[in-house]
Order: sequence, then structure tokens, then C-alpha cells
Amino acid sequence: MEINGVPIEDTFAEAFPIKVARVLITAATRHWAEVAAQEATGFGTSVIMCPAEAGIERYASGRETPDGRPGVYVQICAFGYKALEEQLLARLGQCVLTAPTTAIFNGLPAAEKQFDIGFKLKFFADGYEYEREVGGLQCYAIPMMEGEFIAERTIGAVEGVAGGNFFIFGENQMAALTAAENAVDAIKQLEGSITPFPGGVVASGSKPGSVKYSFMKATTNERFCPSLRDRVEGSCVPPGCSSLYEIVINGTDLEAVKEAMRVGIEAAVRIPGVIRIGAGNYEGKLGKYQISLHELFG
Repeated sequence: MEINGVPIEDTFAEAFPIKVARVLITAATRHWAEVAAQEATGFGTSVIMCPAEAGIERYASGRETPDGRPGVYVQICAFGYKALEEQLLARLGQCVLTAPTTAIFNGLPAAEKQFDIGFKLKFFADGYEYEREVGGLQCYAIPMMEGEFIAERTIGAVEGVAGGNFFIFGENQMAALTAAENAVDAIKQLEGSITPFPGGVVASGSKPGSVKYSFMKATTNERFCPSLRDRVEGSCVPPGCSSLYEIVINGTDLEAVKEAMRVGIEAAVRIPGVIRIGAGNYEGKLGKYQISLHELFG
């Protein structure tokens, strides 16, 4: 299979279940909503070492937010609901409540699982908090030096999918990186998915565990390192490739992840110098979801 003349490997991306919370952060300006979102999703690239995977999903205009202000949807992901609630409290309390003009609203109001995040954050007001209806939603107002911080009572979560991915093989580093940036920009237009690594791009593709160091949870995926092509048996780096990047995708459900992969790949192959698209898997040993690249384009 080829798209725009670029071969798509007949392989699959291996993904796994994860708990996902979705939060809408609004502010007086898009700048401050984005600042708060970036702070709240920091240190959220991989659950290998980070306490959560997190990222910006998409931007929202004032026409679709409860308070009529610009906003940013973010997702925060963890393996268990207890850990997820702890991360929501810490990240929203320390990174959003502290940011100028911000407010938080439930990004998954229909989800069966709901955390009383707004109810718990209200205790910061030391008894001076009060209830406020915003856009028909039950919220709490917390008096602050600048005015008020508004928090909807609950934040919803679902069992989502993490680890959807694809590899971009490039003739050179800039071709591969430009294609990766193009893919991330396209995915950011979608609803329900995030690319949690720095700028949405993974430079350090990894494998579980280590061949040499027993204390390591994950190590470099040597079969995909161009500098090791002639030193590693079974290298997966094709001739003519000197650099490659991985795009990792999490989402609220499997279909959101699949759509992000499809759109991202279509955006990546538009860039000259991309010579192949592949994906990462561990022969089905890592997760229960196997997302075929060819089936994405049916």
C-alpha cells in the first residue's frame, strides 16, 4: 500500500487500555488558557516514569464554552482511577487554579465515572467558597486576589486507549521532523485524542525492559536507530533512511485513536523526503489493541 507515493508497512500499532479524564480550561484570552493547559499537562509524556500521560487535545472558541471564553481541552491519563483522581487534583489545583483568569469545566459530562474535583478544590477558599451556576452547570466560585476561580463540581473519566502510534522514516532529520510536525498539527484539529510527548513528537522510541540492564523499565529501540543499522541484527531501518520519529496517540476511545493515526499519516506523507510509514508493536505482548495501518485506509 502507498499513500502519496510513500509505502505504508503492513504492520500494526500495539495499544493498551488506560483511564482518561478530559478537562476544559477557559480563560480571558487564549494565551492564558494555553499557558494553564501547558502547565497542567507538563511531565506527562510516558507512564514509564511520569505519574500520568497528558496533553492538549484541541482549542475551543468562546461559542462552545460554558462561560463564552476561549478554552483548551486537555486529557490526563493514568492506569487506575485512584491515581487519575490524584493527578487531576494536583495538576488542576497547582497549575490551573494558580494561573490568571482560568476556570475548569467537565470535558466528559456523560461519562459514568465522575470525580468531585471542583468540590474538593473549593476547600482552598477556606470557607469563603460559594456555589455559582455557569452556562447551566453547577460550579463553585473560589475568591482569589484577582477575582474568582470557577470550577465545575465534577470531572468525568472513561477507559480510553493509549499507545496508538506510527513511525515516520525520513531521508534526513529535517524531512522526518517536518513531517512529524505536520502530523501533529493535523491531529490537533480532531476531538478525543492527544499526542502526549514533547510537541507531540517522540525522538526516543523505546522497547520494554532491557537486554543488558535488569533495572531499566525501558530502553532504546535499537532496531529503529539509524546509527545502529549496521551493528544490530534485524535492523528495521530501511536503506536511505537517516532519521525517524514516532507519533504516540492516546484517546478517549479506540475510534478516536484510529482517526488520529489516519489523519496524522495522511499529513506526514505530504512532506518530501518521507520514504516510509511504519508502526511499533511487541508481537501483541504489550496491549490488547492491534491497530492495522492498512485497515486505517480500508
